[in-house]
Amino acid sequence: MAKKNKTTIKDIANVLNISAAAVSKALHNDDRISEKTKIAVRQVAKNLNYQPNHLASALRSGKSNLVGVIVPKTNSNFFSATIHNIEEVLNDKGYNIIITQSNESFEKECKNIDALLYTQVDGIIASMANETVDLAFYEKIKDAGIPLITFDRGENDLNVDYIGIDDYNSSHVIVDHLVTQGCKRIAHIGGFKRTRIYNNRMRGYIDALKKHNLPIEEELLTESNLTIVEGRAKMLKLLALENRPDAVYVAGDYAALGALQVLNEKGINIPNEIALVGFGDEPFAKMVTPTMTSVNQHSYKIGKIAAETFLNYTNKKKIKQSLNKIIIEAELIIRESSLKKK
Repeated sequence: MAKKNKTTIKDIANVLNISAAAVSKALHNDDRISEKTKIAVRQVAKNLNYQPNHLASALRSGKSNLVGVIVPKTNSNFFSATIHNIEEVLNDKGYNIIITQSNESFEKECKNIDALLYTQVDGIIASMANETVDLAFYEKIKDAGIPLITFDRGENDLNVDYIGIDDYNSSHVIVDHLVTQGCKRIAHIGGFKRTRIYNNRMRGYIDALKKHNLPIEEELLTESNLTIVEGRAKMLKLLALENRPDAVYVAGDYAALGALQVLNEKGINIPNEIALVGFGDEPFAKMVTPTMTSVNQHSYKIGKIAAETFLNYTNKKKIKQSLNKIIIEAELIIRESSLKKK
């Protein structure tokens, strides 16, 4: 089947016997065009199924009213809620968003950045993939002269706006809580420490142990991609230790869920034998048995502030990117998995 040619402004102009410039002005509600002509143009455009070429319009005007959003995954409650709040704020100001996900792949993330730059987005709000170490593609965004705002996962070396929680202090809050429950041998299933947030969570965990004069043992500290499968595997290794932990702090709720599954399957009492704390406060945390203690990252605030930070640049004729770090205190939601019965 032959491909149908796309309707253009010229096609509308030919039907009405007016200039293409007049059609363009009518479609943009220009005051110099009569209301009668505007109505006629809109009707013909509808009849011919005319779709505006937003890319061409962006190239002409230098503004697309589109903002790119890059996240590692959309099936996480934290990222989906953050996206929702970014969109809510930006839609109210006449912007639409284009959502891309890296699936934690550096290669896919680079392709997403190229696609968004080609689309002439007015700005990019991003949270980096676990694999991302080379920041050259993010520097391309800055070189393009459009605002780059990072959230949750962002690197200080970029010198751009960042919004996130205090990951280091969050680990202190978690360890403090577990110590009050009588835990003395606390393990940590962390993310890869090459990623800033997981490095901060790991440093916070180590320093909190030192504060409480608790042992820092290599066998209790592990890195992972924080999936359910990895959570299961890491929990099985901890259980195989001659001197197993009495608490496990997991840097992500999905891996914590995997750990919880193993503990339940092995008939280990949670939290009296082994207490468990996750991170992210996914919806399932309050649905599993036992309900799971976790950290609320305040996605509503992060999404809202990220969008507002972008909007701060829209009134400036020249974009001068700045390092503006906004750190939000996280909240530990204590549930059954860590609350020992006295």
